[in-house]
Amino acid sequence: MPHDIPHLLGILVATLVATKLLGELAQRIGQPAVLGELLAGVLLGASLLGILQPDDPVIHAFSEIGVLVLLFEIGLHTDLRSLLGVGSAAATVGLVGVVVPFALGTGAAHLMGLPAIPAIVCGAALTATSIGISARVLSDLGQLETREGQVVLGAAVLDDVVGLIILSVVSALASGVSVSAMGVGISTAAAVGFIVAALVIGGRIAPPLFRAAVHLEAEGSLGVLALAFAFFMAWLAAKADSASIIGAFAAGLVLHRTPQREAIESKVTTLGHFFVPIFFAAVGAAVDVRTLADPHVALVGGALIVVALVGKFVAGYAPWWFHGSKTLVGVAMIPRGEVGLIFAQMGLATGALDVSLFSAIAVMVMVTTFIPPPILSHLSRRRPAASPRLSGVAEEGIDDLVVGGE
Repeated sequence: MPHDIPHLLGILVATLVATKLLGELAQRIGQPAVLGELLAGVLLGASLLGILQPDDPVIHAFSEIGVLVLLFEIGLHTDLRSLLGVGSAAATVGLVGVVVPFALGTGAAHLMGLPAIPAIVCGAALTATSIGISARVLSDLGQLETREGQVVLGAAVLDDVVGLIILSVVSALASGVSVSAMGVGISTAAAVGFIVAALVIGGRIAPPLFRAAVHLEAEGSLGVLALAFAFFMAWLAAKADSASIIGAFAAGLVLHRTPQREAIESKVTTLGHFFVPIFFAAVGAAVDVRTLADPHVALVGGALIVVALVGKFVAGYAPWWFHGSKTLVGVAMIPRGEVGLIFAQMGLATGALDVSLFSAIAVMVMVTTFIPPPILSHLSRRRPAASPRLSGVAEEGIDDLVVGGE
């Protein structure tokens, strides 16, 4: 229902305070802030306090902006050239970590009687590792510069790129495109083609544009221009029948190589502290805790959790020639975090998932986000910490990959 400004302000106050407090609490007990933000949404949602309604038009718009800002920020932190530096081990872990969970998840959902599209969405939600959560945990444990840490980072970047392409394909299928080899091929070609075109064309246009922006005297001009560029790329992606977040992610990839990246990151991170927690809270608010008492929902959620854990852990052992700790790599690949939530939200928005299936996927995301940090902490105590200097994909902004970190 429409509401007035005071009502909206009250909702925003409750959402921002709850996400910040529970995000801080999550970090104090060794968990990523995103877990607290999700729980804040569950608490404020219709099934409990009834304060936050994720289908409210204003909240939905803020949430969509949050997704774009989040993917733009991840793109800013992603150096595609680093994929070549971590070698075939990272590529193997990344690809196996996409294919195995997707196949197992889709198959398990189909065996439990789900139709084709919901089963595909369930499988797709298992594909991408959260680079933000994995990198943050490894950094805190002093393992980011180890061989295992670099393999995980490279594999997680590849997971995100492939996962976003899968998201574009699944989004098209959920919107009514027939499930056929041709339909999947066209959607894949559109997503890949857009990213390639964005990198080639954007790589030529963006550098001179942002060099000129440095000379603008109005305060905040660089950050505003960067966000306008991200939103423009998202609009282009949507017009090209791809997912809008593909455009925001591609914009970040383009601007990663510009000299102004650090200044842009600072502005985007500040904005992200407002919009991105609203997205996570809205996702949490869409979880109906009452549906979790349904035996079928519990069965689907439990199956997805098992597949999610096994699929990524097995991927750590895929590069048999790698002589580091495959167990550490496999466990670090487990967190789904923000990308899994984006898949689930897309499925709910397009009608491919009902509330019960969405809740099952959201629980899977929370469980896979909660389990790895303590296990990685235990594994790392038996290994020497690497140099605290960060390199490769992540450097000075690694703490802000998981929005809510200070």
